[in-house]
Amino acid sequence: MIRLFLVSAFLIGSTCAFAQSSIYSTKKGEFSFYSKAPLEDIKAINTHAISVINTGNNELVVRIPVAQFQFRNKLMQQHFNENYMESEKYPHATFKGSINETIDFNKPGVYDVSATGILNIHGINNTRTFIGKMTVNDKGLLLVTNFDVILTDHKIAIPRLVFNKIAEKIAVSASINYSPYVK
Repeated sequence: MIRLFLVSAFLIGSTCAFAQSSIYSTKKGEFSFYSKAPLEDIKAINTHAISVINTGNNELVVRIPVAQFQFRNKLMQQHFNENYMESEKYPHATFKGSINETIDFNKPGVYDVSATGILNIHGINNTRTFIGKMTVNDKGLLLVTNFDVILTDHKIAIPRLVFNKIAEKIAVSASINYSPYVK
């Protein structure tokens, strides 16, 4: 009888937990970066990031196709992909982690959030914590964050010839609109 009770309680608890969790996703997350250097500022934008949030366990996954960054100058884009990011060898930048705060995803509002996990750029993993804002509304979620990427942390080499053209620290901005996942 006790076993039956425990199994029933587990099944009911699992069902309730599953019913309360939701999956939100996007295929159009926007990431941009800015490099301020003495000789030239460099900007690029990518609107092809894929991301998923599981509200049941606060998991957050982001995958950015590196070659989809668009520059104002096609030569910059070519150098970015071939010489620095080696996007054929490392086609994606990824983040896999968890949102640290407990958020009521059923209550509309703007929440301060942080997420801790593994950032992989150029094949190099780094544990990072990112801080941002999460807006919850009846249409979905909006996650906005700004952070820096230090090129040497990901073994991205800058040739001496263009050292004055590229900053060692890149400012990254992200704006990701999530909708409820539909199979």
